[in-house]
Amino acid sequence: MGVSPWQASFRWWRWRGVLPWLLLVAALGLVRWSKGAGFADAYALLSRPFWPGSAQREWIQSGIQLEQQSKLRLLEQDNQRLRGLLALGQASGSGRISAAVISRTPKGWWQQLELGKGRLHGIAQGDAVMGPGGLLGRIQSVTPATARVQLLTAPGSRVGVWIPRTKRHGLLVGVGTSRPQLEFLDKNPYAVPGDLVSISPASTLLPASLPVGVIQKVDDRAVPAPRAAVQLIAAPEAIDWVQVQIR
Repeated sequence: MGVSPWQASFRWWRWRGVLPWLLLVAALGLVRWSKGAGFADAYALLSRPFWPGSAQREWIQSGIQLEQQSKLRLLEQDNQRLRGLLALGQASGSGRISAAVISRTPKGWWQQLELGKGRLHGIAQGDAVMGPGGLLGRIQSVTPATARVQLLTAPGSRVGVWIPRTKRHGLLVGVGTSRPQLEFLDKNPYAVPGDLVSISPASTLLPASLPVGVIQKVDDRAVPAPRAAVQLIAAPEAIDWVQVQIR
């Protein structure tokens, strides 16, 4: 018995309604079997026009070069610092003891340092403490294994200094900032920014003629005598090792 046109049309429409579902099930099975590789490939093909171009590649390379240059600059600075520490250690002798800085005042690095050597190593109260380039301060107190340094920048620090160029004396006073203040004894010190400040050659308490700092600014209107702000040569915040002059 043959199939009528109506029955053939009905079967065709029924198959047409089932076909999309079969295709969907097949597609889902393919995705599960391939673990999404097909979608990843399709996404890569569609997004290729939006991939980084040559300009972006150059920006990345430029950033890498800047990073490498910065690292090289930091290594050079660290190398110079280590060379300074090596020179400081090699200069030990003639009554000088090298000591490591083991701690600083948390709320003010310009006030005091703690050293990893003390009375057992020959360090005593009042000894001069030096960093690369100049005087840092004096020993304030000692224990058998440690020593506390009162920096030149600390409030209460007072050290007699002079200006070699003009041979005018003054008093270097700590005021609690990174730059101590030089109080001149003469009303006309003839000091200018850039003048070197050092310990007097006649000093008996501190190493004679030891560099201390450089005048940054002079206040000629100060009373009763002019004053000057001094930038220390040996910066306390950058010191890891010091030398203590044993008297």
